[in-house]
Amino acid sequence: MTINALIVMLVLTVFSQLVPLRVYADVKIISISPTTKKGKVGESITLIGTINTTNGMYEVLFNNTQVAWGYATENSVNRSFVIPPLPGGNYTVILRDVNASIDSPPSWFYIETAYTIKVDKPQHPTQFQEGTTTINITVSITGGVEAIYVANINVKTPANETYWSLASINITNTGTGNTTLRYPENFGNAHTNYTGTYTVYFNQTLAQDTFFIGLTDRTEYHRGDTVKIKAVDYWEFNGNNVTITIKFKDKTIHNGTCPVSNGTVEYDWHVPDNAVVGNYSLSITPKPTAKKINDTQVFDVPGFKTEIVSCNLAGEPVSNVLIKVYDRRANETYDITSDGSGVATKWLERGEYNATAYFKRVKVGVSNFNITDEGIRLNLPCQLTNLNITVVSQQNMAVKIPFVALNLTITYTRELEGIENKTETTTSRTDINGIAQLRSLLTNATYQIAASRYGRTFNFNNDTLTGLKAVPWNNITIVCPVLSLEVRVVDRNNTPIQHDVLVEVQEAMGGLNATGTPDQNGNVIFNCIFGIYNVKVSSGGVLLNATTVELFEGKTLTIYCALYKLPIYVKVVDYFGQPIPNVNVVLERNSVQINSNQTEANGIASFTENGGTLTIKVYLANQNQPVASLTCSVVNAISEANPIEVKLAKYVVLAGFLVETAWFATAVLIVAAIVLFMVLEFARRRRTKVQS
Repeated sequence: MTINALIVMLVLTVFSQLVPLRVYADVKIISISPTTKKGKVGESITLIGTINTTNGMYEVLFNNTQVAWGYATENSVNRSFVIPPLPGGNYTVILRDVNASIDSPPSWFYIETAYTIKVDKPQHPTQFQEGTTTINITVSITGGVEAIYVANINVKTPANETYWSLASINITNTGTGNTTLRYPENFGNAHTNYTGTYTVYFNQTLAQDTFFIGLTDRTEYHRGDTVKIKAVDYWEFNGNNVTITIKFKDKTIHNGTCPVSNGTVEYDWHVPDNAVVGNYSLSITPKPTAKKINDTQVFDVPGFKTEIVSCNLAGEPVSNVLIKVYDRRANETYDITSDGSGVATKWLERGEYNATAYFKRVKVGVSNFNITDEGIRLNLPCQLTNLNITVVSQQNMAVKIPFVALNLTITYTRELEGIENKTETTTSRTDINGIAQLRSLLTNATYQIAASRYGRTFNFNNDTLTGLKAVPWNNITIVCPVLSLEVRVVDRNNTPIQHDVLVEVQEAMGGLNATGTPDQNGNVIFNCIFGIYNVKVSSGGVLLNATTVELFEGKTLTIYCALYKLPIYVKVVDYFGQPIPNVNVVLERNSVQINSNQTEANGIASFTENGGTLTIKVYLANQNQPVASLTCSVVNAISEANPIEVKLAKYVVLAGFLVETAWFATAVLIVAAIVLFMVLEFARRRRTKVQS
């Protein structure tokens, strides 16, 4: 490679590090939604596409006019915009990469003609009344064709009478146009003499809207409000009285008379201060002959949203509290119940109220409140307390006892719907910190608490509470008794084992544990919390025995350790079973050497060790690797008369020396061959001598 080529490669490498890597993408529109690619002016369109310039500026062109712009996310564009005011028809949609001056291949979108009709209605709760002379009706067209459009507007009354009017709509070059008509003025002999719903049609089927004509000036009222009533076309009864009747459900709450003047009925009724929440019906009788339908209407006394939060003495919300709300003005009581969030909701009218809370039909709280002109949210304190139960050790109060089962028997007197004594139970359990918490309990009740572990109750003399204090939290402590467990450790001969064994006491469910070593009598005493325990005896890491004890009263336990300090005899023999003296025998447990000894003249090495799984390895003098290894389970004493035998099949004892079996066999073969040769030679010579 030449020097020039190397320089070119170096320059290109440096240039590639200085110039950022660009990802090129086509400028294109991937999709337009709605997928039909059709819509009306003012509706939303979403365009998804890509541009060439990473994080570059883009524009969206609709009919070659910018309707949206922004910056891409890397190379992706996702943009929504509204359909601009244009005549109906098909239009091009283009995505432009502004930085690169590149336009996408055009897509398309079709603008549909839209027809709307809208009645200008009064703001709720105000409504039109009979005799209203001006109701504005606006008709509109978008996506139309530039022209004068004549629309036929029809109004159908509650009596199925129809009145019509023609409206000229000037459609501009943007495809939009609108005009406003006045009902009944622009509709010939039309009127607003009927109470009910009027329907307005744009060319019968293109669009429609409705409006309501009522007898009252509003659709809803509150206590103390004035209901202004108006009805027209009562010429037949001019100078006479008509009857105004107002009912709540099936009960008539007002009957009044009103004189008719100039064919009109006008009457004011004040909503009583004791009116209850609900729907009220209004009617005017008799009905004039000119009227095809009765003058009747329903109006509402809705009340104000009232939220009552039942809280215990700790300020926590309480569910399932029955609240009896007494309406002083109406002399009515409403029952509501708090939900899972502790909230009870009721729509109440202006006035003064008493709220009484009942929990489990026991009176727990009282509150008074007023409703004026808006809804309220109030707290209702209840005589309900929380109970904190801590279970501790009798020996050390700082030790908390977890997982204690608590069974509460609650006795109280119900007051609602008659006096009744009631008993119920509930359960709980102490947590890992030895604490159990019970919330929203009656203060005026008797509680019997049975604390148990492993299904056994231990607090017989500490189980009754007569009433709880009216405080946020009541705290009680239950003492778990500590019992004596005396463990006596003996060997296979029932002889006490002293000192060199470890006794471990572990509670069955974990956590609480203790260890100790026996005294000179083989005894170790533990003070353990009421429960069930696993007891283990070990020596030198060897588990000698284990058992489980139920400690629900003081107890003495004897544990027999048959594996403790067993006599173990190991005999090493050669291929022919002859004892091999002076070899080193090593005992291992879990790959760790625990003892070693040399074989005597009888090939036996003796040990005193704990039983279990042992590995026996035999080493020859001056060797680091065993010549034999045997793993066995020792569960009984191994006597000298019946030792564990380790056979070194590779060796033979010959004249007090240890010879490898292969060498011994070779020597035997050589000697045999020599003997055979000598016998054959002797026979040959004897035969030769006889012949001569």
